[in-house]
Amino acid sequence: MKHLKFLLASVAVAMTACAPQKQAEEPTLKDVFKDKFLIGTAMNTWQVAGLDTAAQNIVKKHFSAIVAENCMKAEEIHPEKDRYNFAAADSLVAFGEANGITVTGHTLIWHSQCPRWFCFDENGELVSPEVLKEHMREHIHTVVGRYKGRIKGWDVVNEAIVEDGSYRKSPFYRILGEEFIPLAFQYAHEADPDAELYLNDYGMNVPGRRDTYVKIIKDLQARGLRIDAIGMQGHMGMDYPSFDEFEESLLAYAGTGIKVMITEWDMSALPTVKQTANISDTVAFKKGETVNYYISQAGGFANGARKSKAFIIYMNGQVAEVNKWSKKQIEPGCEIVVPIKDKTKADKWNIQTILGIASSIGSLGLTAASVANILK
Repeated sequence: MKHLKFLLASVAVAMTACAPQKQAEEPTLKDVFKDKFLIGTAMNTWQVAGLDTAAQNIVKKHFSAIVAENCMKAEEIHPEKDRYNFAAADSLVAFGEANGITVTGHTLIWHSQCPRWFCFDENGELVSPEVLKEHMREHIHTVVGRYKGRIKGWDVVNEAIVEDGSYRKSPFYRILGEEFIPLAFQYAHEADPDAELYLNDYGMNVPGRRDTYVKIIKDLQARGLRIDAIGMQGHMGMDYPSFDEFEESLLAYAGTGIKVMITEWDMSALPTVKQTANISDTVAFKKGETVNYYISQAGGFANGARKSKAFIIYMNGQVAEVNKWSKKQIEPGCEIVVPIKDKTKADKWNIQTILGIASSIGSLGLTAASVANILK
């Protein structure tokens, strides 16, 4: 019996010694950066509603800030002049509050995903400056006012400047000129004096765009208008953007006295075609509209665009030259590509180059109608 007790004791000791030790849990992203900055992610309506539980659990565990993927854009939240759709945005804000996650509002004024009534009348003509000002004021006051005290800050104006530093020829600019930006910031501050207010754009490392945004920031400050930060969209690849240019822009924006945020960050591991950035604007599909309509909705042609060389990439990877007036060329999910003039390599925009782009882009299974400029 003594031997049996000894044997049982030995087995117990052995089992204890061999039992797997509980490993220390790895720190979360938000814990690692909690003393430095908020780390956020975009959420779609399925994730907020709990229909994608895996994604929702990752957000709860790792992120200290969230932003709406689409539901706060004007086209979604204010589809008709006299009708708002707050359900999805309300759910996002409630989700953030319930889980102790900071919410950022995106976006108030953007040429893309903007309902047509905002800038055009029933005859398809641009509205007057007075009408657009009232549309902007009413929209911003209503949306920002609804979430007053619940949203930390707003992307007030999104993607207003093109690569060479000129203003995008959006309907907002065509009607109000440069004043649409100060007006948007004025209306946002009126609606929630405590909310932070931001500018946001892609390609913010590019010198032309950088210089113009520095001027805009200083102009807003000189007018006594609130601006807290600028968002540098982080659409990056393994070989772009230039580290030196990016750092120079960080320092230039920070030099104005406002904060710098890295927004919409993603990293592509795919080869870069012609060392260009594929910048897309999503435009809702409308049956019967011409190619020119979609390009106009995306802000028009960029300076140096090779309009005659524009082409369309379809979801199946097929490529077609653009017929600007055709109403049958555009299909849901296709992409319109407008090359930029390259004086040193003009002869290289041939069918082989186009097919190379099609094979690299089309194979990704594009899911939104977009208008893209392939920029140097």
